[in-house]
Amino acid sequence: MNIAEKDFFTDRDVLLDPYAYFEAIRADGPVFRMTARDVVIVTGFKESAEVLLNTADFSSIINPEPLAPLTFEPVGDDISEQIANAKAANPALELLVTYDGDRHTAARSLLNPLFTPSRLKANAAFMRDFADAMVREVVAQGSCELINKVATPYVTLVVADLLGVPEEDRQKFRDVIDAGPPPGSMDTADAEQGAPQGSQALMFMAGFFFQYLADRRANPRDDVMTELALGKYPDGTTPDLVEAVKSAMFLFAAGQDTSAKLIGNAMRFLCERQDLQQQLREDRSLIPGFIEEVMRLEGSTKATFRLSKRRTRIGDMEIPAGQRVVIAVPAANRDPRRWDDPAEFRIGRPRIKEHLGFGRGAHTCVGAPLARVEVAVLFDCLLEQTSAITLSEAHHGPAEARRIDYEPSFIIRGIDKLYVEFAKA
Repeated sequence: MNIAEKDFFTDRDVLLDPYAYFEAIRADGPVFRMTARDVVIVTGFKESAEVLLNTADFSSIINPEPLAPLTFEPVGDDISEQIANAKAANPALELLVTYDGDRHTAARSLLNPLFTPSRLKANAAFMRDFADAMVREVVAQGSCELINKVATPYVTLVVADLLGVPEEDRQKFRDVIDAGPPPGSMDTADAEQGAPQGSQALMFMAGFFFQYLADRRANPRDDVMTELALGKYPDGTTPDLVEAVKSAMFLFAAGQDTSAKLIGNAMRFLCERQDLQQQLREDRSLIPGFIEEVMRLEGSTKATFRLSKRRTRIGDMEIPAGQRVVIAVPAANRDPRRWDDPAEFRIGRPRIKEHLGFGRGAHTCVGAPLARVEVAVLFDCLLEQTSAITLSEAHHGPAEARRIDYEPSFIIRGIDKLYVEFAKA
């Protein structure tokens, strides 16, 4: 089969190497219409950014379930009103990432106070202490499975600390998230005809967040949870408590997953490039730039999704109203029309923060400032306390024949398990 004819949503070859797939379909231009599905995939940087910025013509309603049936039948060349009036296919997954327009602006405003520079600076001290202790333990052991031993518990505790989730509930949340399928599971993409995934974990957490926030409205304290509970929309109105619950719950679930996967992807890259690892160890001020280039080249988000509201165009392709669109983030970040030698890793690329790893426009990742800080802090500790970090050949094979398993997701680019070995500093 021609690689361009493979199914982005279910094919295991695409899972293991999405970059080869994206380059194959890029050969047909920056916008590709799948043959097996009524889906358009955008690989061009310019075209991807334009779609992400164009909220007049594109809706986020199909995030994070792009294949789920709509609750209405699109009619005509402008279905904006139909989308605005549509009932959610699954109310449990009707979250910030699916909102459009004023509703999205209002919901996002509830989270913005969490990511002020002063709050992140205060949170960074906690991150540093926690990361230092965690790294010290695994380095003393000489090896570990990084994703589940370090990356996931670290980012989970960081966002839990930021939100003020009680310590006794944090592991419960982690357990229910781990028990469910990954976002965009390839295993259920067709088996359940796009049936909603992850709602059980979200509903479980919603009950806890409702209790936390209801208590803060009744008994305010000097903490972040109280700020969320008492937060107001830009017009001065008080949101229904359920909207504050959704925002907090989504931040906890989404933030820990993508950041943990970014840590895994970055560590694999650093283990394969011992020269770069040593360069960063000798000059740790380069770590933020390293993370930005990893986000461009090996970020943890493979795709985000839009539904066209009106008949429009993406590049040279005419797009009817009701068209499902995949923004292929890694492809846009490797577009040779935007990046010189796009497959080459370079710290200090000009305008590197323009990559689309955190999105663009209204739906730019609200937790991006936190992700940048928490990942940088962890790598600073790892490099400070080691003289070398390598992949375990017993688990992953030699350099010329690596065996790496990825979570079966068409949304997240994330290593399932990554076994590493440490040499102490």
